[in-house]
Amino acid sequence: ELLELLSKNLPNKFLIIAESIRKKISIENIVKYSQYDSWFIHEISEIIDFENILLKNFNEEILLKAKSIGFSDTRISKISKVNIRKINSLKNKKKFSAKFKNIDTCAGEFQSFTPYMYSTWAFDHRDNKYEEETKVTKKKKVIIIGGGPNRIGQGIEFDYCCVHSSYAIKEIGIESIMINCNPETVSTDFDTSNRLYFEPLDIESVLEICNAENSDGNLLGVIVQLGGQTPLKLAEQIHNNKIPILGTDYQSIDICEDRKRFNKLIKNLKINQPKSDIAYNRFEAKKSIKKIQFPIVIRPSYVLGGRAMRILNNEEDFESYFEANIIENNKAILIDEFLYDAKELDVDAISDGKDVFIAGILEHIEEAGVHSGDSACSLPPQTIPKSILREIERITNLIVLKLNIKGFINIQYAIKDSKVFVLEVNPRASRTVPFISKSIGIPLAKIATKIMLGRKLKDFDLKRFDSNKVFVKESVFPFDRFPGEDVILGPEMKSTGEVMGIDKKFPIAYIKSQIAAGNILPQHGSVFISVRDEDKENILLLSQVLKQINFKIFATKGTADFLNNFGINSKIVKKVNEGETHIVNLIEEKKIQLVINTTSGDKSIADSFSIRRSAIQNKIPYFTTISAAKVAITGLNLLRKMDFDIKPIQELHK
Repeated sequence: ELLELLSKNLPNKFLIIAESIRKKISIENIVKYSQYDSWFIHEISEIIDFENILLKNFNEEILLKAKSIGFSDTRISKISKVNIRKINSLKNKKKFSAKFKNIDTCAGEFQSFTPYMYSTWAFDHRDNKYEEETKVTKKKKVIIIGGGPNRIGQGIEFDYCCVHSSYAIKEIGIESIMINCNPETVSTDFDTSNRLYFEPLDIESVLEICNAENSDGNLLGVIVQLGGQTPLKLAEQIHNNKIPILGTDYQSIDICEDRKRFNKLIKNLKINQPKSDIAYNRFEAKKSIKKIQFPIVIRPSYVLGGRAMRILNNEEDFESYFEANIIENNKAILIDEFLYDAKELDVDAISDGKDVFIAGILEHIEEAGVHSGDSACSLPPQTIPKSILREIERITNLIVLKLNIKGFINIQYAIKDSKVFVLEVNPRASRTVPFISKSIGIPLAKIATKIMLGRKLKDFDLKRFDSNKVFVKESVFPFDRFPGEDVILGPEMKSTGEVMGIDKKFPIAYIKSQIAAGNILPQHGSVFISVRDEDKENILLLSQVLKQINFKIFATKGTADFLNNFGINSKIVKKVNEGETHIVNLIEEKKIQLVINTTSGDKSIADSFSIRRSAIQNKIPYFTTISAAKVAITGLNLLRKMDFDIKPIQELHK
């Protein structure tokens, strides 16, 4: 009844409501239109009635009404079967364009110099493009495209980069303009940028803003490097619309994003890379695997945070993956050789196209196969030979200069059998930029922004990182909020934040990072150990250390028998499916203070799920990788002999 009243008596108000809902649902196309339409039919039948009109007719009046309701050009084209070029031609001919209104941040008490901007079509198209107090200035300006909604795989780290970029732009006297759609981030604070647009991060919204802000020809360009993968996906259409992309040019971005072009580049540079292929359906994927061989890493192309990315070990895993309907036919499927038992590293660098500054080389603490956003990392690397690090620096310089990078680049490497493999090249800031910036005391995002605007690297006199401290980044996980989620880490990102531990000794820095993450490790008590066969040799030394620091060892039969054969006394405890009293009983009764549980294979993972969930629910520290358990137990051993101090990071960089 309310909607009917609005549509009849307050048509403008009704259009604004419809337009707002359309924007909300269409942000980054999170919800497919097909899902959205069924909901919309039920909720607002007037709009569906209009879709039926659009199916039968198309003219300038209907186009303007469609835009007023909030339809994107893509949606209008899909319904009306009219080519987008024709839609754009008609818009240009009739001078149809979005109008930009503001949200007064001063509540009308006095003039607002920092209003929030938003677009609307729900007004007469002859109105001024901007309200009087928010007209486009004649200053030189730069647009930053933000990261959009914070979610797993696309988080606050990118917002940090956008904020510091905005500060850098203002420092050199240029107007900074932010486009983002997340009200809960610092980049959308009223005083971060000169102008802020709360808009969906889709190409139509971005182009409308670019064209409006460039009405006097003073838009220097758009920065797409700082918001993660979201703005990078818009680079092609921004380039095609002749809007300058600041920093690394579109062709270099495309080489990194296009798997075939990227593989060709790495091959021409004579750099090692895992065997890989691209498939577009189940049949092609099966053929690819015959060439590559199991184990493989498989994922859809252009995903955030490794979503739907899996390690497949055999045919059974392959069939299960495709039966889960994760993959859409005719969409690119990336298949890579999985380098088992490899060590992974991340490199973040800045370049001006001629010189390269390697800001940090991060060694992953977890084994290969864990998403870089989830793995704990150490800066500088702790177990990598200097000869390998020199080779990584050589390859980094080679790739950066070949791609003519201007601004940020992130390269992911794997080390196996003393060979360096390039896994991935991202021509943008990575989520580790804030961590490295705080570790080395250099505002990397500010410097990269100024380089994108024409400054040279040598102007900043950046020195190679040299410190007697070790910086450990640890990820924070929300497993206690998701009862059905397993805590085992893999190629699909699960973390929602990160913390830092700093110390002269690597194991102590790691212990500090665990404390910061809320994973407070016990210094005595009982430990439960259950590991896969390939980890049993590694668990021997760890078990000996645990015994020395007064831990009692409980283990499943296979692990206990192995340890007892080597003279390490351990008590057998039943698995859950072996009846009472089993390991979950002991965890719930608080008789276990630490859990080390590594596993592989669908059945083993399923059988041990309740152990890991029980540890989470009872706030008992756990490790699902041997590499992390090694560092933690070494740290616990050191804590018996020494204490550690804590200082603010600001004191480190005085």
